[in-house]
Amino acid sequence: MKRLNPFPTLALAIFLTIFGMKIDSPYYLGVAIMIMIHSLNASGFNLLLGYTGIISLGQAAFFGLGAYISGVLSSAYGWDAILTLPVAAVSAFFLALLVGWPVLRLHGHYLAMATLGFGMIMYIFMNEMSFITGGPSGLMGIGDFTLFGKAFPFEDEFFIVMSVYFILALTILELIDKSFLHYKMKFIKSSETASASYGINVVSTKLFVFASVAAFTALNGSMYAFYTHFISPVSFGLKYSIELVAMATVGGLGYVTGGVVGAVLLGLIPELFAGLEEFEMIIYGTFLAVVVMFAPGGVVGTVIKLWRRKDA
Repeated sequence: MKRLNPFPTLALAIFLTIFGMKIDSPYYLGVAIMIMIHSLNASGFNLLLGYTGIISLGQAAFFGLGAYISGVLSSAYGWDAILTLPVAAVSAFFLALLVGWPVLRLHGHYLAMATLGFGMIMYIFMNEMSFITGGPSGLMGIGDFTLFGKAFPFEDEFFIVMSVYFILALTILELIDKSFLHYKMKFIKSSETASASYGINVVSTKLFVFASVAAFTALNGSMYAFYTHFISPVSFGLKYSIELVAMATVGGLGYVTGGVVGAVLLGLIPELFAGLEEFEMIIYGTFLAVVVMFAPGGVVGTVIKLWRRKDA
């Protein structure tokens, strides 16, 4: 079956960036920045569930870990933002290796429950270690994002930085999608037994993907911290992990573009129906149910299926 080229995803990313540059309102620029962050998190999660079949309900923990590492280093020790990013990514990578080594030997709902437990433990740490994290009151005083001594304190300036990061990150994800690792991940998802019989080290491959996605998610958490200047545990609980599952599923599991499309669609629902706040969750739930029932491949998967049927 012919694979799509990477241009649709990158074209979508560039379109979102150009569209955002036309926005004058700081509020809607902020919405665009948050959608970019959610898009990257959902696309990273897609590598786990959509490609490798790893059901992780603890991704919010790595997102929070990156945010808190960068936030603490910035607010308490005065580190430049750019220096905190590799610390956050490396810390998340090795923590994921430590957690993933026993956890990734599980399958199905056992794996989901194990990662859920990890996420809950991290959430408790964020709440209880108030001498570091600020506890339930949150961590304040996080500095601006700085690059080579240049600060980006305003929405329009940070949007440019975020746009560059957004496009670069999606480019890397697309290169992974077109690499041999893509086929290894999909093979493992289809059958771990068959993969092992072909000489693929299933545990090592799953562990590498899990740790790499954790590091990537932590980087996104760092960007989130430098954008908001304030973080609290409530942003990194189970609810956000479930939202990532919803974004990836609605957009289309197994496609990099799926994470972006899912984040855009679900991120815009609260804005489009702001006047119907009391019905927001009903609208949100109805939209999810409709997509799952009538487009089980997600928006991107359904569009590709129809396109191939048209060409057949």
